[in-house]
Amino acid sequence: MKLENDIYAYEWTSPFENNCNSFFVGGNVGALIDPGLTTFFPDLLKNMAEDGIYPKDIKYIINTHSHPDHFQASGTFTDNDTKIGMHRDEIDFLNKIGSRMYAMFGLDTPQVVIDMPLDEGSINIGDETFEVIHTPGHSPGSISLYWPAKKALFPGDVIFNQNVGRTDFPGGSSDLLKESIMKISQLDVDYLMPGHMGIIVGNEDVKKNFQIVIKHILPYI
Repeated sequence: MKLENDIYAYEWTSPFENNCNSFFVGGNVGALIDPGLTTFFPDLLKNMAEDGIYPKDIKYIINTHSHPDHFQASGTFTDNDTKIGMHRDEIDFLNKIGSRMYAMFGLDTPQVVIDMPLDEGSINIGDETFEVIHTPGHSPGSISLYWPAKKALFPGDVIFNQNVGRTDFPGGSSDLLKESIMKISQLDVDYLMPGHMGIIVGNEDVKKNFQIVIKHILPYI
């Protein structure tokens, strides 16, 4: 679904099976954010094709973190022309205890060549500038990807619509998640596109969501 010029959203709405929301930034960027589980990736490609987006248009895979429901399908990209990015801390986490997440759910850890290690700061993807924001708490190397030109924030599983990501998985930390949410709450955001649940559109609605989470959720995690 085309959400805004060059921003496409593919929300996962099944109440019976877990997967993540995926997003595609088109134009001269060509970045797929969180491809999800391998078993559901053909469905994502089908939905993207309905919007005129094909595998050849995917130049970058940006992973907000390494949990299976966000990252596993990255293993389907073996074309060297597609760059795969993830934060350095998350790469280290996945190579150590993070792989336990796959065993927990009866999955094989995908073999992925991450040739685009990410650090906090500005990054050029295609001909656009994004901000990589290190937002640990749900996992040690979680990132929120911010596109200043569109005021668009892709926070992965840091914050949702009136909720937050879990902190009881390996590498999780409630204290760090709180710090991360406070950090990204200072951004100027018109589009909040989380890894699960609904998208929030509109600057005031995004601010209201941060206020609700900070006041009613953070004190209890």
